[in-house]
Amino acid sequence: MEKKQQYFDRVIKLVSEYPKVLIVEADNVGSHHMQKIRKSLVGEAVVLMGKNTMIRRAIRAHQETNPMVANLLPLLKGNVGLVFTKGDLSSVRAKLSAFKVAAPAKAGAIAPVNVTVPAGNTGMEPTKTSFLQALSIPSKINKGQVEIVSDVLLIKAGNKVGSSEATLLQMLNIKPFFYGLVVKTVYDNGSIYSAKVLDITDDDIVGHFRAGLNNVASVSLALHMPTVAAFPHIVVNSYKNLVAVAVATEISFKQVDKLKEMIKNPGAFAVAAPAPAAAAAAPKAEAKKEEKEEEEEADMGFSLFD
Repeated sequence: MEKKQQYFDRVIKLVSEYPKVLIVEADNVGSHHMQKIRKSLVGEAVVLMGKNTMIRRAIRAHQETNPMVANLLPLLKGNVGLVFTKGDLSSVRAKLSAFKVAAPAKAGAIAPVNVTVPAGNTGMEPTKTSFLQALSIPSKINKGQVEIVSDVLLIKAGNKVGSSEATLLQMLNIKPFFYGLVVKTVYDNGSIYSAKVLDITDDDIVGHFRAGLNNVASVSLALHMPTVAAFPHIVVNSYKNLVAVAVATEISFKQVDKLKEMIKNPGAFAVAAPAPAAAAAAPKAEAKKEEKEEEEEADMGFSLFD
């Protein structure tokens, strides 16, 4: 009872002190692996593991003080843990993702990823050929050893690992799975959202905002309804209309005078335009000429030396 009370007090203290919580899955994570994760998060986050019933009881006891923590209760299902932090959630998740351990495929386990057996020499004796044939893996004998002819998809993600597949991967010394704390859900000051939200960057937010702004401007222009988003387009379109009227009539104003002069006397502007380009091309031509002269001098020097 004393240990339980200490655990309850610790849960209540963490829930009261930390406004952000990462709910993580802890399947196939050993004690040594967990110890490394805890050390890496010292000063930045606190990992809490324990029985879900005890954690729920502690949260319900604190629910009167902070009603928002009740949102955590439905998430405490299965082999999960809580990572409390006050810092950046993306940074904490990155540290959790960095601590993953390679593990062999055990019979009966659900494959989290596709498992492919690569082509090449296996180092096995020719007597193991029948074992590969039973798994529909094409093979041949090369220099007294079994060689797999081509890559073979052995296990699909989401399927159970069979005993034959597990034995083969063990014989080939292949550890296809990586296990660690996987963030599934985020609790942030009472709000609950998926861990996928942490993948959103500032550029993504700006891009979506621009797309929304463009949609508002398009609708406003189509409905002839002035809005802040459409105002710059309205001004530009109005200016174009004024310019078109001025060019078609004798009406003139300061901003359109130069354009009307260019229309009346295009030759004056056409002659002046190539001058900057020619001036810019002159140094390049001189540089090429100097390089050519240097090459000729260098060739002359070598011929005399020979």
